[in-house]
Amino acid sequence: SLKGNGVNMSDSSPAATVDLPCMLCGRKDDCIEKYGEKKTYKEHSLTLHYYCLLLSSGIWQRGKDDEGIYGFLISDIKKELNRARKLKCYVCKGNGASIGCVAPRCKRGYHFPCGMEKQCIFQFMDIFSSYCWEHRPVQKLLTTQSNEHSSCTICLENVEQVPSYHVLRGPCCKTSWYHRDCLQHQALSAGLFFFRCTVCNDRDIFQKEMLRMGIHIPERDASWELEENAFQELLVRHQRCDVRKCLCRNGRDYNVPESKWEIVRCQCCGSSGTHIACSTVAQVNQAWECAECRTYSCSPVKRSRITSVKWSETLDNSGLDAEQPSPKCRRRSRKSFLLKHVQIQRPVSDILQDLKSQINKPRFTIEVQSKSLLNSSLRCFRRMCFSPCNTLQIKVIDERRLPDLSLVNYFKLLLDAIQNSNLFEGSESKTLSLNMNALNEDLYYEAGRMVAVALVHGGPAPSFFSRTLFYCLIYDSHHVQPILEDVADPLILQAIVKIQSCQRISQLKAITAHYLDYLQNTGTLPLVQTLSDKSILVKNILAYHVIHRVQQPLERFKEGLKTLGVLENIQKYPTAFWSVLCMKPEKLTAKALSDVFTITYHRSFRQAQQNNAIRHWEAYLGDTEG
Repeated sequence: SLKGNGVNMSDSSPAATVDLPCMLCGRKDDCIEKYGEKKTYKEHSLTLHYYCLLLSSGIWQRGKDDEGIYGFLISDIKKELNRARKLKCYVCKGNGASIGCVAPRCKRGYHFPCGMEKQCIFQFMDIFSSYCWEHRPVQKLLTTQSNEHSSCTICLENVEQVPSYHVLRGPCCKTSWYHRDCLQHQALSAGLFFFRCTVCNDRDIFQKEMLRMGIHIPERDASWELEENAFQELLVRHQRCDVRKCLCRNGRDYNVPESKWEIVRCQCCGSSGTHIACSTVAQVNQAWECAECRTYSCSPVKRSRITSVKWSETLDNSGLDAEQPSPKCRRRSRKSFLLKHVQIQRPVSDILQDLKSQINKPRFTIEVQSKSLLNSSLRCFRRMCFSPCNTLQIKVIDERRLPDLSLVNYFKLLLDAIQNSNLFEGSESKTLSLNMNALNEDLYYEAGRMVAVALVHGGPAPSFFSRTLFYCLIYDSHHVQPILEDVADPLILQAIVKIQSCQRISQLKAITAHYLDYLQNTGTLPLVQTLSDKSILVKNILAYHVIHRVQQPLERFKEGLKTLGVLENIQKYPTAFWSVLCMKPEKLTAKALSDVFTITYHRSFRQAQQNNAIRHWEAYLGDTEG
C-alpha cells in the first residue's frame, strides 16, 4: 500500500527526546510544525522525524498502521537508512540524502530540512512525491493580474500578487492570496475536514491545489474540536438581573422559575436579564428588552414579542414577502415601505411587451417531433444560427404529418415537458432536482433559456415554480428558508417528520444517531442538547436538500433565465412575475364570467322582464360552464 498520513501520532510507547539527532536528516530539531513529531524508539535504536520517514524515496508503508513505526516495518526502515548513508545531499553535501526529486533525469537528492530551506516542494498525497527547486510545480500568473499588493487573508499582512514559493494564490477565487507559512499553520490547525478557502469557503478545489503546492493537511479533526469542553461557555445562559436597581433581597443572581423572582433575558441580545419584579415585565412569557437594545429599536407603538417569521405570514396582498426589520435596526414606517413598492409596480404584460421589442432578427423555424418535443427543441435551441431574438415559427416533422403548431400551443407543450422532466421535482409546485447527467450536459441552463424565450415570445405562464424556487431567483439563495412541501424525496421527508414528532430529548438523540452518517456527510448536524434543537436540525436538512444541494443547477438555471433580460426583470418586478411563475391559472367558472359583465336594461323593460333576463343569462352561463 502507499504511504498514509492518517496515522496515530500520539503513540506513547516510544519516549520523545531532543538529545538525539534524526537518523535520516541528522538534525536534533524537534519542531512538529516543520518536521513532524520526532521520537526515539529505544527497542529499535532509532530516532526519526515523522516527515523524514514519510517522504523518504526508498521506503513504503507495507505494514498496518499499528505495525512497526507508523506502518513502516523496522526492517524496511533500516534498509532505507543503509541506502541513504551512501547518498550525498545536494544542499549541505552531507550523507543521508534519503529524498530524491521525482522529475525525469533529475538526480538531486537532499535531506528533508535541507529541501525545505532550498524551497523544494513535498507533496503529502498519493506517492508522496518530492520536487527540487528547479522542477517544483508553480502557479500560473493570470493575464488579468496586476502587480499591486494585497493582504494575506489569514494574517492580513501585505502580500505581493505574484505567485511564488512563499506566496500562493487561491485556485477557487481570484481575490485570495496567502503566505505559505500562514497556510501551513492554518492547515495543521484546521485539519482535513475544516481546511478551506477563507474567502469563498470552497474545500475540494482549494485542498487539491494546496496539496499540489506542498501544504501538509493532516487527516484529523480540527484542533479546536479536539479540546475537551472547548465551547462549554457557549452553553451557559445569562442568569443575572442587570437593571440599575434590583429589588431582590437575595441578590442579583437569585432565580426562582415561575415566580416574580424569575430572571428573563432580553429578547434581542440575550446577554442582559432582569427579575420580573424588577422591571415592567408583567408575566414570564412577556417580551423584555434591555436599555441598550431599546435605543436601537425605538418605535412609536408598543412592541409585541418577536416570533419566528414564516414565509406564508410575510406575503402581502401582492404575493411579495414583507421586509422584517432587525430588532437592532431602526424600523422604516410601513407607509414608506409600501410607497417604495407602489413606485415599481408594473403589469407583467407591459414588461413582456417591452422585452418583446428585442425580437428583430430574421425568421427561424423550430422543427419539432411531437413524441420527443423537448429533445428536438433542444437541438434547435443549440444550433449556431439560433438566436432568442429571432422571429419564431414552428414546424412539426412527424411521419403522420400533423398540422404545424401555433407558437402559443408549442410553448405550452414545451413548458409542460420541462415541468415534467427530471430537471425538476415535486408534485405541483416544482423545485430543482439534482441530476448529474443533466448538469454535465448543461440542461439546466437550456431549461432556463427556454422559459425566458417562452415568456417573451408570447407563450403561456409557466405557473409551476415553487415559492422557494421563486425566492431563490430574486434573493440570495442562502437566505431562503424552504418548507416541508419542497421535499420530494420520501426518505428525507420521512426523516424530517420523525424529527419533528419527537417529544423527548432521548427520542431526538436516538433519531439523530440513526441518521448520523447522512447528517455528518451533508454538514447539517447541529449540537443537539435540548428538544428545541430539533427545529434547527429540520431547518438545516431542508436548506441542504432543497437549496445547497442544487446550488450548481440553480446557478445554471438562473444564467439561462438571463436570456432577453428576463431574470433582471423578475428581480426588479417580483410582484408582477409572482402570478406568472408560481400561481396556477384560476379555473373559469360561471360566477367568474358573470362578474366580468355589468348588466344594463333597456328603459322600456319592466321589473318582471329584467328578472327574466337575469335568470336566462345565469342559466345560459351555467349550461356552458363545462
